[in-house]
Amino acid sequence: MSQNVPSFAELLDGARESAVHLEMRDTYSVASEADAFARWRETGEVDTDPESPYWAPWTQLIRRTVARGVTVRRARIVSEPVSDYIRYEHAGTAVNVAAGEQVRWLPRRQASDIALPGNDFWLIDGRLIRWNHFTGDGVSAPGEISEDPAAARLCATAFETVWARAIPHDDYKIN
Repeated sequence: MSQNVPSFAELLDGARESAVHLEMRDTYSVASEADAFARWRETGEVDTDPESPYWAPWTQLIRRTVARGVTVRRARIVSEPVSDYIRYEHAGTAVNVAAGEQVRWLPRRQASDIALPGNDFWLIDGRLIRWNHFTGDGVSAPGEISEDPAAARLCATAFETVWARAIPHDDYKIN
C-alpha cells in the first residue's frame, strides 16, 4: 500500500500541542548519520554545533515548534551496557536539548512490563502517528501514517509510562 507520508517538518509544523517520539532500537544505520557516526567511531568527536549544516535543519524546526507552545519530548529505551551507536547518540543529544526537546533515557530492563508498540513512532497531538520503520540492520524503511484511535492510545500510554520511569538526559550517565 503506497501512502503519502508527510516530512518531519510538515508533521511538526502542523502540531498544535505536543509531539512525542519513542525510540526503541540499540542501533540505527540511517544514511544521513553514516559519516558522522563513522567519524565519531574513529575520533570520538561528535558535532555539537546546533548551527552546523548537519544539525541546523533540525534545530531550526524544533525551535520554531517549541516557540509556538508545542511540547517536544523524546524517550529512548536502551539496552545496557549501551551499544556504540547509543554512545554516539548520547554524545550529540545536548544539541536536541538545547534546541528545546526534552529527552529521557530508560534502561530496557525497566521497560519489561510496559506494553509497547512494535515500532518507533512520533505521536502528534495525541492522535496522529508516524510509524518509523527500519530494516533488521537499522536502515530506514518507508514510514507510515496512522490516525487509528486505538493505536494512538497505545502509543500515548506507552510513551507516558516510559517517560515517567525514564532518566532526564542530563542525569543519564553512560559508563
